[in-house]
Amino acid sequence: MPDHNRRVLAVASGGGHWEQMMLLAPTLDQFAVRFVTTEPELPRQRGITNAGILPDCYQNQPLRSAWCALAALREVVRYRPHIVISTGAAPGFFCILAGRLIGAKTLWIDSVANGEELSMCGKLSKRFAHECLTQWEHLAAPPTPRYFGAVL
Repeated sequence: MPDHNRRVLAVASGGGHWEQMMLLAPTLDQFAVRFVTTEPELPRQRGITNAGILPDCYQNQPLRSAWCALAALREVVRYRPHIVISTGAAPGFFCILAGRLIGAKTLWIDSVANGEELSMCGKLSKRFAHECLTQWEHLAAPPTPRYFGAVL
């Protein structure tokens, strides 16, 4: 049953992270969803009008990462989601952290590209997200991350 009063913030960096989130998008249609990514053209290409853009960042860019974290906090505080879901990468992790601060439920889905080990943000999300999932059965290590299958 649709619950359009429940706000979901769906965060994914560009590339494969975004493609995996788009595969989940039909499941999220039952909620009031705001998509957030790092590349402005991606939502436009999909006809998504309720979208936010965060600066992309990487672990070896501390100032840019701080800027991204602040932008993520602003996005979360403005939208006030009940749920934050991310397929990665760092901007999604910062939204997970900000979501926890406002009391949102949080879900991290580590990218299918990480078949040897969890991503760095996936390892951090094990500690901070309410739920952390891997798309590789051999990486599951209950209680977290858990494996329920792959998005792709």
